[in-house]
Amino acid sequence: MKLRKTAAVAIAVLALTATACGGKEGSAGDDQSAQPGQSNAPKLPTYTVAKDVSLDSPTFKKAQSRGKIIIGSKADQPYLGFEDQATKKRSGFDIEIAKMIAADLGFSENQIEFKTVDSGVRETAISKGQVDYYVGTYTINDKRKQLVGFAGPYYKAGADLLVRKDESAITGKESVKGKKVCSIVGSTPLQEIKKPEYGAQVVELAKYSDCVQQLLNKQVDAVTTDDSILKGYAAQNPGKLKVVGKPFTEEPYGVGMNKDDKVLREAINKSLETHIKDGTYKKIYEATLGLSGSAYVEPPAINRY
Repeated sequence: MKLRKTAAVAIAVLALTATACGGKEGSAGDDQSAQPGQSNAPKLPTYTVAKDVSLDSPTFKKAQSRGKIIIGSKADQPYLGFEDQATKKRSGFDIEIAKMIAADLGFSENQIEFKTVDSGVRETAISKGQVDYYVGTYTINDKRKQLVGFAGPYYKAGADLLVRKDESAITGKESVKGKKVCSIVGSTPLQEIKKPEYGAQVVELAKYSDCVQQLLNKQVDAVTTDDSILKGYAAQNPGKLKVVGKPFTEEPYGVGMNKDDKVLREAINKSLETHIKDGTYKKIYEATLGLSGSAYVEPPAINRY
């Protein structure tokens, strides 16, 4: 059965409640309260909740029955997937994409339950039905497609470099020879930057926020991970940090869900396509990751498989 909507997505806007970090000089911080100079930041769109939605999807029917949809996400990635520990409010690019999709499925914001799911247990959470779908820097690859289904991709990330705003010597992967580059233990970007061809002095820490702190304190020269994550930290530290903007790997992000629920997958694909075309997606980017100063880039084409 088809996804039906009685109203188009509204392009009315809300004041952006989570702008860049106002932390003191040299602090990576986790607060996303208003930052001086960010008052004219782009505003987030609102999403019209579709009515009379009917999908022959077991996941969707279960969500309708319980009266809420459960969405897996990250909680520690500024401007991407972040949870304020004081207010418990979620914000960021992935959070807004998740809310946009939920509205098209007929669920208002107060009918969404976000559940923080760490990277190592995403497949388990999806396959056991602990979340209805997952939006959280989730790279689509063949190995994962054996375990879960993916809608999208809705964003093409890639390993990049975060540097201090006044850095001029580091202009891409070819210029990190002899430089101290930080990433986190066990990550794919860490394994990439360790390759002899880069010639970097690699620093391994437990958390990206620790790497960013060392960058601000001039203990390392750069931080590497997916550019989307780096853009969040750049937005959180305006005037202090920047993303080089030359990705050297490809990481297509998808919305993860039950492998066999093809009806839900197609409904989410349609939602993504609709809002990429009508400009809602771009508004989301500009009010979140776009605050890093990185220009908007059209997302890749949806891959129906």
